[in-house]
Amino acid sequence: MPTLVSPASSAPRAGSLPPVLLVCLAATWLVWGSTYLAIKFALVSFPPFFQMGTRFLFAGLVLMAWMRWRGAPWPSPRQWLHALAIGTLMLGGGMGGTAYAEVSVGSGLVVAFIAVVPLLIAALNLFWGVVPRRIEVAGIVLGLVGVVLLTQGVGFSASPAGLAAIAIACVTWSLGSVLSQRRWPLAPGATGFASEMICGGLVLLLISAAQNEQPQWPPQATAVAAWVYLVVFGSLIAFNAYMLLLARAPAALASSYTFVNPVIAMLLGVAVAGETVTPFEWGAVSVVLAGVLLLLWRRSRS
Repeated sequence: MPTLVSPASSAPRAGSLPPVLLVCLAATWLVWGSTYLAIKFALVSFPPFFQMGTRFLFAGLVLMAWMRWRGAPWPSPRQWLHALAIGTLMLGGGMGGTAYAEVSVGSGLVVAFIAVVPLLIAALNLFWGVVPRRIEVAGIVLGLVGVVLLTQGVGFSASPAGLAAIAIACVTWSLGSVLSQRRWPLAPGATGFASEMICGGLVLLLISAAQNEQPQWPPQATAVAAWVYLVVFGSLIAFNAYMLLLARAPAALASSYTFVNPVIAMLLGVAVAGETVTPFEWGAVSVVLAGVLLLLWRRSRS
């Protein structure tokens, strides 16, 4: 997720968060942490690109209809082009690659790898003259070392295709996040996110057609329930909770999901799906999260 920094004067301290923001924080921690396991369950009947394409297209159409009903203006042609570019990178490459990786790699390990995204975003911002401070550089280096260690574990070494897919997903998501802020701004507010989901969903469905993906029919009830959970809770509720946190809470607190989600996803994968995580992989994840914590700690003090 792209991290937007709100003015310090309008952001309450973490210890004085009102109940609504605590609920939003719980949503980004628990709901997003559980979506990776839901993707795994939905894969039983829905292939990766088809699953993600239908999920984001449906959620985008619902959100766009809601915003239009509330009187929000329709995005301009230029904003639709931006949505297509960002949606292709973040959803087509990012979420499509994530779902594809989960075909052969445990959901907990996949989200652990994704924890490197804030570090990649900080590195990409170098091209726009945003030079990280020493402690941020240390966080980036430490996180990347952890990712290298993670790729040597049993989960990724057994699936080169899954490793390639999640690596591409992290790069395209990070690039789309930076470009959406630096080069290709979306329409204001939720209308922009709706247009991104619509365009990204269509791109994913095109990829699905090119891959000749065939969803199971009739789908299993578990897969349908997981898909509905991803649309309602993952795409609509948790995403809007995150945007509310960005507007009203400290940016570092809003971004805290990046180091909470991997732990929750790995615990759920082991407890619910019977996935195996070796002590070596837990150690590698700890190194990645230490790097993310260093990065976010410096931002919280800025």
